[in-house]
Amino acid sequence: MPRFAANLGFLFPEHAFTERFGACAAAGFGAVEFAHPWDLEAREIAELLEANGLELVNFNLPMGDKAAGDFGIACLPGREEEFREGVARAIAYAAVLGNERVNCIAGKIPEGADPALARATLLANLRYAAREFAPAGLTLLLEPINTVDVPGFAVARPAEGAALIAQTGAPNAGLQYDIYHAAMMGEDP
Repeated sequence: MPRFAANLGFLFPEHAFTERFGACAAAGFGAVEFAHPWDLEAREIAELLEANGLELVNFNLPMGDKAAGDFGIACLPGREEEFREGVARAIAYAAVLGNERVNCIAGKIPEGADPALARATLLANLRYAAREFAPAGLTLLLEPINTVDVPGFAVARPAEGAALIAQTGAPNAGLQYDIYHAAMMGEDP
């Protein structure tokens, strides 16, 4: 039987983020996910989950500075230290929140940048995150994002993401398959 998790980044937008947990539970969901837990303390999120009887399925690694146009940083040469700090922060949050998976949003390859270097940077960062996550019992997920909505995104197709995951050689790395993004790339889910 499939289980569904409400994505609180998209569902119940008529409520403030902290009120979406209650709306989710009232709608009958037992689990949630969201991209960006970083505006709240982990303990505050844990209390919202517990008060509403919800399980956290996953959240995203820090994705950089949205105001500056970042949509993930894992593929960006020169930002490896920032990525590593995000991995440490995610491990700390997951320890409090109880989730077993953390999602990586690869990022956009800047115009004129070397795609091979971006891919090598991404692969090195994925290997690092999986290695750091392993002792914490965490699984690293990589989510392909379509290039219709996010032009220049580094990993647009599930097959690309699966190949990168395989190249990590990490048993705790997997693909976050989003039907919407696959369909937007013209694939039949």
